[in-house]
Amino acid sequence: MLLHVRSIAASAAVACFFAVCLIGWASGFLPFTCCKRALIGAIVAYVVVALSVKAINAILINAMIKSQMSQRKEKANGSRD
Repeated sequence: MLLHVRSIAASAAVACFFAVCLIGWASGFLPFTCCKRALIGAIVAYVVVALSVKAINAILINAMIKSQMSQRKEKANGSRD
């Protein structure tokens, strides 16, 4: 089963947003600065996670295709004997 790109990426972006906000707040930055940095961090996290999940999905699809092909070859070879 394939992974859902948008939901995973959105969850990671929200978590990153709050993590960067808390780090900025703990460091004593102004709220506007924390907000800008957190928003940029969330956007970057969304893009990185979305690309990573797409890569994982491509690997899973490739593995499923190879598995199906090998099963069909085994069935074809087994029926010839």
